[in-house]
Amino acid sequence: MRQATGGHTPGPIGYDAELRRHNEVLRRAVGVQLHDHVLDIGCGTGQTARQAARTARAGRALGVDVSATAIERARELARAEGLGNVTFEHADAQVHRFPQERFDLAISRFGTMFFDDPVAAFANIGRALRPTGRLVMMVWQARERNEWDVAVHQSLAAAEEPVTRASGGPDPFSLAEPPTVQEILQAAGFADVAFTDVQEPVHYGPDVATALDWVRGFTCTSERLKRLDPAAATRAVERLRVTLAAHLSDDGVRFDSRAWLITAHR
Repeated sequence: MRQATGGHTPGPIGYDAELRRHNEVLRRAVGVQLHDHVLDIGCGTGQTARQAARTARAGRALGVDVSATAIERARELARAEGLGNVTFEHADAQVHRFPQERFDLAISRFGTMFFDDPVAAFANIGRALRPTGRLVMMVWQARERNEWDVAVHQSLAAAEEPVTRASGGPDPFSLAEPPTVQEILQAAGFADVAFTDVQEPVHYGPDVATALDWVRGFTCTSERLKRLDPAAATRAVERLRVTLAAHLSDDGVRFDSRAWLITAHR
């Protein structure tokens, strides 16, 4: 899955820009080697898979994502960069029949929080790893520790209303609790599960107008605005604009965030 901050339709910023600080943390932690075969879960438009392929020059990388549009864009970018050792498949990692014991490493940048059955999904990924193969993934910590989520939801709720959240649907915080994640991964056949706290900002654009366009594309934002009458929606958008303006710096509009870098072995 390619949702970053809770689901999004394509926009002018892109996840790579939004998550550039997180990407560097993940890249260093992954430590791809020359001969590695790498599986990228929820690869989106393929930045992390292409990075892996460039390092694993004597190996290969496979990126999978449930978005056909993202996969096509990933293929275009790989062709443009002349990368012959990376491929992309439109597939659901929960059930896709990966080659057994093919990969040295499975990675994911915020692409594993949306599984319907996480134990089955991670077991499926684990079967694709060689014995002692590694899993390295980044997921969001609890929503209250993520300023971007708190600020957006507070802006969308009128002053006289409680801050409500849609129930059901994809939950970007489903892997926020370490005990839960450890239980899931151990049940799926992983060991040596470890968590590293990651505190890096998310970037929503160089200016308020661009950031507003990006945030309005979040699934949570668009669904909330659809439920409001036109006048209330206009007021909510204006509150959101004010919030974004308050977070404008020389580096653009950014919000604090907290994530877990999770590692494990098959």
